Amino acid sequence: QVQLVESGGGLVQPGRSLRLSCAASGKIFSIGPMGWYRQAPGKQREFVATATSRGIINYADSVKGRFTITRDNAENTVDLHMNSLKPEDTAVYYCNAKGYYSEYEDATFDSWGQGTQVTVSS
Repeated sequence: QVQLVESGGGLVQPGRSLRLSCAASGKIFSIGPMGWYRQAPGKQREFVATATSRGIINYADSVKGRFTITRDNAENTVDLHMNSLKPEDTAVYYCNAKGYYSEYEDATFDSWGQGTQVTVSS
């Protein structure tokens, strides 16, 4: 019922920057945390960054100081600004959003995007 569409992945050289964007659409009453996760080949999906609707932000230690998450509550979008990229940042990046699709407390959703590939290589 709630769809997330990501964009902005690609191939980039080490030290360069990239921005990922995610837009939520569908039956949305309210969205709580929106964020980004990533999965490298042969590894489990891991947390990257989240932002709540009230502006509380958390980052994984591995990206602190390099990545910045921004959110537009009115547009239901979340971006991930990635600077000083390293080869170990190579992964498929997934957008995630949790919230409610109606005013009823059991009408929750936990949606994932389809993923966008980020490759950091010279």
